[in-house]
Amino acid sequence: MKKVIVITGSSTGFGALMVKTFDNAGHTVIATMRNVKDKNAEFAAKLNALPNTEVMDLDVTSDESVKTAVAGIYEKYGKIDVLINNAGIYGGGVLEAFSIPQIQKLYEVNVWGVLRVNNEVLPAMRAVKDGLIITISSAVGRISPPFQVAYNSTKFALEGFIEGSYAELIGHGVETVLIEPGAFLTEIMGKPGTNADREGVQESYGEETAAMSQFIQQGFMKIFAEAAPDPQLVADAAFTLVNTEKGKRPLRTPVDPSAHGLDIEYNNTTNDLKTRWMSEYGF
Repeated sequence: MKKVIVITGSSTGFGALMVKTFDNAGHTVIATMRNVKDKNAEFAAKLNALPNTEVMDLDVTSDESVKTAVAGIYEKYGKIDVLINNAGIYGGGVLEAFSIPQIQKLYEVNVWGVLRVNNEVLPAMRAVKDGLIITISSAVGRISPPFQVAYNSTKFALEGFIEGSYAELIGHGVETVLIEPGAFLTEIMGKPGTNADREGVQESYGEETAAMSQFIQQGFMKIFAEAAPDPQLVADAAFTLVNTEKGKRPLRTPVDPSAHGLDIEYNNTTNDLKTRWMSEYGF
C-alpha cells in the first residue's frame, strides 16, 4: 500500500538512500533538510527530480520550522504514515575537551530535534490510531567507545526515549522503533563544527591517550577500507520495517555487519534480561 513517508536529514547519507529506496517502491516521500535553496540546493534538486519525492525545508533545531513543515505536509497530503528521524550530527574528542555549549549542539539536533518532530506528528497519528516512527540511533547507543562519548550519549538518550515511549504509544496504534547502524562511512563523519572545542585539554592527556585514539581511528578506517559495509543496508532495514505487519515490528533493529552477528546477539540477550528484570516489578 502506498504510504506518505517523511524523512529528516535527507540531503546525504542514510537519509538520501532511504528517500531513493522508498521513492523507487512507489511511496510518496517528503525529503526534508535544511537550506534547500542554498547550501543543500544541489542535493535538493537531485531528490526533487525523483518521480515520487518532494523536498521540503525543515530544520529540526527550530520549533517554528518543524511546525511549519509538518503543518504543510498535513495540508497537502492529509496524513503522515511513516516518520523517519534521521537528521544527526557527529562530534569526536575526549569528553573533558567538550564545552557544555558544544555538547548542547549535539543534543539540539540528535535528541531535541527528534522530540520536536515527534511531538508535531504524534497527535494526528494518535487521533487515527495508526502510524510508524523509525528513529535512526546507533550501535554506540548501546555501547560507548571512547573519544566520541558526547556523541554516544545522545544516542543513549534516544534509546531511552524510544524504548520507554514504545509502551506508551503502542496502545494508541503508533509504533516507535529504532534502527542501530554500526560503523558505516557516510557524510556525517566529515561535517565540521561539533568536535571537542576546549583548546589544549585533549593534548594534556598525553601521548598514551593520543596513541589510543589513533589506534581506534585506524581500526575504524580499516573497517571502512576493507569491509566497506554498504550504507544501503540501513535503508533496506527501514524498508523492511515499513513493510512488516503492524504489531510485529521489533523495538530495535541492529545493522552492523562488521560485528559478525554480535550486535544481534547483544540485542537478544539484553531483551531477555530486560523482560526478566521488569517481571520482578510486575510489568
